[in-house]
Amino acid sequence: MEPITVTGNIPADFWGRIVFLVENYGGSLLNGAFATMIIAIISTLIGCIIGFGVGIVQTIPIDRRENVAKWFGIGFIKIILNAYVEVFRGTPMMVQAMFIYYGLPQVAGINMGIWEAAIFIVSINTGAYMAETVRGGILSIDKGQTEGAKAIGMTHYQTMVYVILPQALRNTMPQIGNNLIINIKDTCVLAVIGVVELFFASKTVAGSYYMFFETFTITLVIYFILTFVSSRILRFIEDKMDGDDSYDLATTDTLAYTSGLYKYRDKRKNKVGDLNLDTREGGR
Repeated sequence: MEPITVTGNIPADFWGRIVFLVENYGGSLLNGAFATMIIAIISTLIGCIIGFGVGIVQTIPIDRRENVAKWFGIGFIKIILNAYVEVFRGTPMMVQAMFIYYGLPQVAGINMGIWEAAIFIVSINTGAYMAETVRGGILSIDKGQTEGAKAIGMTHYQTMVYVILPQALRNTMPQIGNNLIINIKDTCVLAVIGVVELFFASKTVAGSYYMFFETFTITLVIYFILTFVSSRILRFIEDKMDGDDSYDLATTDTLAYTSGLYKYRDKRKNKVGDLNLDTREGGR
């Protein structure tokens, strides 16, 4: 293939062409980036709702001796949900996009617009991964807390809502952030069904002047900015969920003040040389 000679108003040097593309097509690339973020954020939120729903159902304890109908019904639902998780975790999202957007109209007569299909595809894919994450997060909570909640008369629903899920949510926050980052990048596969996101816009710009290297250099930088900023925001949210590093035990019992209140040590002062700190605390 003969090298392309840049002539006319197009600069001949690499950085000059970068500036040229930003000035002339920066708006198109930003619109694509905006579409990418909209799809990724909405789909991650919906996927998390799906994942929490599936994960909660998968961890419902059932005893055949107590209620045979309940045991059969929940068991059947668990089989369906397990099949959903395995199918969408075991197939590429690009194939899922092609099947859902082009195949469902022929198989089931279901027609979706491009945006609806894009959000639906990414959401159910995210939900399948989140389901296993949530299931693991729930099972990671000490069983003693569930037993304690039941001992004071709480139902399974109350135990999950007020005791288990708040802790499971904190445990799964890093994976929720990972899914958002992955979705920001993986929306590029939606170009196969015509979604005008960042990758699709980049291909269009690159094909206008055959400046593929220059265009995708800009695209790489945009993707990095989107994922880096998102990860920093999510890390900030995680830190807020952890609470203060140093705090006092709150009490309304005035008699407790006669023996003094227990004050937790500031973790920041103990980071150096404390081998008992976990990886997350010791790594900062």
